[in-house]
Amino acid sequence: MNGADQIAAFLEAQAAELDASENTRLAYARDLKDFALWLDRHRMALLTVSQDQIESYLIDLDAAGMARATRARRLSAIRQFYRFAFEEGWRSDNPAVRIKGPAKEKRLPKTLSEGEVERLLDAARSLGRPGDRLRNTCLMEVLYATGLRVTELVSLPVAAARGDPRMLLVRGKGGKERMVPLSAPARTALSDWLAHRDAGEAEAERAKGTPPSRFLFPSRGKSGHLTRHRFYLLIKELSVAAGVSPDQVTPHTLRHAFATHLLSRGADLRAIQTLLGHADVATTEIYTHVLEDRLKELVLDHHPLAREEG
Repeated sequence: MNGADQIAAFLEAQAAELDASENTRLAYARDLKDFALWLDRHRMALLTVSQDQIESYLIDLDAAGMARATRARRLSAIRQFYRFAFEEGWRSDNPAVRIKGPAKEKRLPKTLSEGEVERLLDAARSLGRPGDRLRNTCLMEVLYATGLRVTELVSLPVAAARGDPRMLLVRGKGGKERMVPLSAPARTALSDWLAHRDAGEAEAERAKGTPPSRFLFPSRGKSGHLTRHRFYLLIKELSVAAGVSPDQVTPHTLRHAFATHLLSRGADLRAIQTLLGHADVATTEIYTHVLEDRLKELVLDHHPLAREEG
């Protein structure tokens, strides 16, 4: 097999054995293709490369000004590939196993205030045609109520919304399922959108013989549901209408707002981990700055020796 065939076999194994998401496989494919092109330019081959040569590739990425997070992702893809190559017997060793990646930058996630989220929800209720307003309100209310990843949100099956549910069953990364509770406003928005959606689906079936969609947010595109890209553009439109800077509003920002606002009101970090679908609580610990602020405020407000500045 040539390098392209080896990468293709690796990607197929990721899909079949590890149930890796399509987004993960696409990222691996892009990263490994770039690595393979670099090797070709330097007259090296995937299965004969050494640890020093992989490190030279990473040094070149750094010299080209590539972001630390992107370099870390490239190395992760390379490690996964060579682990697979070793397990398949293509190599007798893993040349990437001892390579240390760039240290992660400790950056707080961008988030929104409760007031900004309310303005975005108001914009969703008022922007566009009646059907658009119902769909957009449902999208925003469910996202803020649950903290779903954008792919989890747009690909929700309609079956999950039937029967006025108090909880949604969500299939997340790696096919793992979890339950997330719905707030009262989210349940109302879900019910209103579902009634409108079902009426439209029934009309389309009568007029064109189109079978009903299995998705809560159907689309005529290839995926069959609203795409991540379309929702990204939609949330930018809502931010403009709400008077909130579009630069600070993305679907992921609403996920961060969900976690931050819950923690600031006393929620437990482990509960947030479960709701967000994080495999490791260390991922959730990026939100601990909220806890630190709350504890500081608690001491300043209630400690008997605390003094006001003045």
